[in-house]
Amino acid sequence: MENANTKLVFRQPEQVKEFVRAAEKCDFDIDVVYNKVIVDAKSFLGVLSLISLPVFVKAYGENHEFMNVCQKFAA
Repeated sequence: MENANTKLVFRQPEQVKEFVRAAEKCDFDIDVVYNKVIVDAKSFLGVLSLISLPVFVKAYGENHEFMNVCQKFAA
């Protein structure tokens, strides 16, 4: 998932919480991107600030569990 072509939309804070918890389990960096805004996927408040917006995820490694969580919120 090293490219930013996974488009997600979070509709509720609980979804953000689930996403961030999955990201925190990864031992590599993950960015959430909206236009020119880039936030750390492991930052609840950062990701929460992008709620309801179509964001892209750029992960610098692979984790099957994290990918499964991303699929749940694919736009």
